[in-house]
Amino acid sequence: MGEEGKNLSEYLVAARRRWPTMVATSVSILGLAVLVAFLWPPVYTSTATILIEEQDIPPDLVRSTVTTYAWQRIQTISQRVMTRATLLQIVDKYDLYAEERKSKTSEEIVEQMREDISLEPISADVIDPRSGRPMQATIAFTLGYESNQPAVAQKVANELTSLYLNENLKSRTERAEETYNFLTEETNRLNTEIAELETRMAQFKERNVDNLPELAGFNHQLVERTQGELRETRTQIRALEERKFYLEGQLGQLSPTSPMYAPTGERIPDPGTRLKMLKTELAAVTARYSPRHPDVVRLQEEIDGLEKEVGSVSPDQEQARQLAKLRSELASAREKYGEHHPDVARLRSEIESLEKSLSKTAPPESFVLAEKPDNPAYINIKSQLEGVASQLRSLEKKREELSARIADYERRIAMSPSVEREYLELKRNHENAQLKYREIKAKQMEAQVGQQLEKERKGERFTLIDPPQLPQKPVRPNRPAIALLGLILSLVGGIGYAFAAESLDTSVKSPRGLLAILKEAPLSIVPYVRNSEDISRDRRVRRIAIQSALAAFVAVAVIVQFFWVPWDILWFKGLRILSGG
Repeated sequence: MGEEGKNLSEYLVAARRRWPTMVATSVSILGLAVLVAFLWPPVYTSTATILIEEQDIPPDLVRSTVTTYAWQRIQTISQRVMTRATLLQIVDKYDLYAEERKSKTSEEIVEQMREDISLEPISADVIDPRSGRPMQATIAFTLGYESNQPAVAQKVANELTSLYLNENLKSRTERAEETYNFLTEETNRLNTEIAELETRMAQFKERNVDNLPELAGFNHQLVERTQGELRETRTQIRALEERKFYLEGQLGQLSPTSPMYAPTGERIPDPGTRLKMLKTELAAVTARYSPRHPDVVRLQEEIDGLEKEVGSVSPDQEQARQLAKLRSELASAREKYGEHHPDVARLRSEIESLEKSLSKTAPPESFVLAEKPDNPAYINIKSQLEGVASQLRSLEKKREELSARIADYERRIAMSPSVEREYLELKRNHENAQLKYREIKAKQMEAQVGQQLEKERKGERFTLIDPPQLPQKPVRPNRPAIALLGLILSLVGGIGYAFAAESLDTSVKSPRGLLAILKEAPLSIVPYVRNSEDISRDRRVRRIAIQSALAAFVAVAVIVQFFWVPWDILWFKGLRILSGG
């Protein structure tokens, strides 16, 4: 049965009773910590510092095609550099993780190498050129590699630095080239589209050459002007119709064959008329006399002379007129004298002679009906009437043409809305394509300048300002800290072990413990009498404890000397602190 509510003297008695085990436990923990601190393999880190320099030419003059933030580009480059193939190539080149490769897969080796590579940004407060506000920007970054061997850490860090620098140049050049090629293809595509739209517009204009929207005003003017011409033509037609009616009235009052008389009252025939009259008279005389009769000879000679003067003239009309006259005289003679009167016989003979002459060409009645007018006034009026008729035909034709033109113009105006809708769509597409082409063309020229900027290394670039150095000291482990932690744990462990052992021990070790069990105070206390064996065991334990303490002290002294601070430096620092310096 354990004791409860121990006082300080009882704890001191317990500590004096269990001090050998406490010391042994503390020394064991401290020794284990020292061993861990000493045997933990060192890790060296070689780090390079790369500065991100802005482009030489101000961005206001030449704009770069790479517009992403620096840290974003660094992350992209990291993804490209830390590929499985690249890291395995580095592992093979420098024979990294030789022991691990015997038991681990390539994926595990690659993952371990990614953990050994460190990438840290270096930021600074800058003014964002886009928004004008202060912001944190990455101005540089560090790239390091951890290894158990300093030389290997430096070589691998150099290899990684070269990969980052080359990948930055390569990615910027490729980005500028891809941007320029894309904009060039887009420019060619838009140029082809504009050419197709221009062809479609030309074909549309050719199909609707008279119905284009820009000709609507002109078509309205043409309609008004043509309508004016039509009104004028109709007015002219009405005037000519009135004149024609007037001339027809005048013509109706004149006889086509009205003779002309001299001041003496005699008819004055012209040579042609005289020739016709002589031929008619010749035909009548020939019926009564022989060809040698003096009258027949005279008439024949006079006819020949006139024919030489005016040419040959057909006597048919005059003969027809003479035939009609003889028939009228024959009818009157028959009523007056009878059939056997000499005048009736003479008239009948002359009629038969004229009929024989006319029967050679045409029936006598036709010549009478086709009588040619010889009245000058009649001819003048008739000529004017024919001229008016000709003008009327011309104006009526012009009126029909003007009406057709007005109908055509009105059809064009009626079709203008539908034509205008399709035409405006083509025109709008053409204007949008041209606007887009000019915009893309301007960007293509900027991309071309940006591509030249990257080729000449004038753009933003990575500059190695601190190449990887051979590490002089390992970054891990912190051996003094491990030793100090082991010292603290050893003290805590020793005390804790004694406390636990004392708590688990149920034996009675004091009068108070006996009183708690028996409920009666002991009558007397017999002190423990140590024999020789006890004295010998105490001496052996004391010797082991002293030796362990000395070993621990030596181990701590060695650790402090070789893994923390030499004792002479620590001594002077202590003196400086004591002197208040």
